[in-house]
Amino acid sequence: MEQERRLISAESVTEGHPDKVCDQISDAILDDLLRQDPSSHVAVETCATTGQFMVFGEVSSEGYSDIQHIVRSVVRNIGYTSSEVGLDAESCGVLVALTEQSPEIDQGVSRLKSDGAQVTQEERYEAQGAGDQGVMFGYACDETEVLMPLPIHMAHRLAYRLAQVRKNGTVPHLRPDGKTQVTIEYDEDNHPLRVDTVLISTQHDPQVDMQWLREQLVEHVITPVLDQLCGNAVKHDDYRVLVNPTGSFVLGGPAADAGLTGRKIIVDTYGGAAHHGGGAFSGKDPSKVDRSAAYAARWVAKNIVAAGLAHCVEVQVAYAIGVADPVSVNVETYGTQADGVSRQVLQQAVRRVFDLRPAAVVDELDLLRPRYSATAAYGHFGREEESFTWEQTNKVEALREAVAALQ
Repeated sequence: MEQERRLISAESVTEGHPDKVCDQISDAILDDLLRQDPSSHVAVETCATTGQFMVFGEVSSEGYSDIQHIVRSVVRNIGYTSSEVGLDAESCGVLVALTEQSPEIDQGVSRLKSDGAQVTQEERYEAQGAGDQGVMFGYACDETEVLMPLPIHMAHRLAYRLAQVRKNGTVPHLRPDGKTQVTIEYDEDNHPLRVDTVLISTQHDPQVDMQWLREQLVEHVITPVLDQLCGNAVKHDDYRVLVNPTGSFVLGGPAADAGLTGRKIIVDTYGGAAHHGGGAFSGKDPSKVDRSAAYAARWVAKNIVAAGLAHCVEVQVAYAIGVADPVSVNVETYGTQADGVSRQVLQQAVRRVFDLRPAAVVDELDLLRPRYSATAAYGHFGREEESFTWEQTNKVEALREAVAALQ
């Protein structure tokens, strides 16, 4: 009997994709405000169309941001510097429509003493409620060294490499907009078996020959990434390559497709391998649990897998606005937990080891430090930069001890 095999796909986009341009602008504004005032409450969104950006949302901060300067700086650094590529950072229009955060939301987030009296850490953790209701998910699996699903991890690495060879001139005639997609075949035990399809769509100059472009991308983008990530464990010697399947891709970025902050939430997370609560990340300060709790849930999930307590785990956390303690924490291992470890014990261990109150998460993961511009392209998870604190596996031993004590 033929063994059952499945094909799983995931996509990524480059920093020049119109939605990602908007994410980067929103997070650059957030970083600028946090740098000036770490207590800033920020919910900024950006939309883009041909030659025009609009920045809108709610901000409460002692800081001041030159929005025009930030927008142009981000667009320039991405590579949109001429009308020939569809967008010129120096001449694009920038509209700003920012208001203060709702006082009703603010009172639920910052219920600290107003008489100037000192408060303990515990009082602060209890006082700061969630900035909104919502359900957030974190996920980890042992398919890759960074404990991410292979399809999304590979798609991100391809997108990042595509931007690299554009910027350093290894492959000339590339423009900023681009997308990648990877399809992986899995065996009956849900292990990655082989690379089935690699798709790259990239913006380019008008004179580019498609066969030349395909050869360049195979040599300088696809082969190096697959060799690095697959090794001997995943077959990658016979896969389909698709490059710009519709033909030329000269017009890109906001000139070809309107952009909006928060419209790539599956790209930002796990490529469809896990559930998503629906809340976007970019432009939101960490009092918004859409962002901070999703980071915390990834932190929890990654530590569980790193501790060898499960091969694959999804963590769900839910909050009520203005309430500090999560209304629920759920751990799903899909039957992959270690021998002798029940899902219920694992869930209790998580509650013992991790303080998931919003203020505690902010402190533990140092989320008031500006670093969010770096998260706005190529994924929020599976990154190895030091500033991605939710990727640390510093609770492995504590989890193992908690599980042992509960059994």
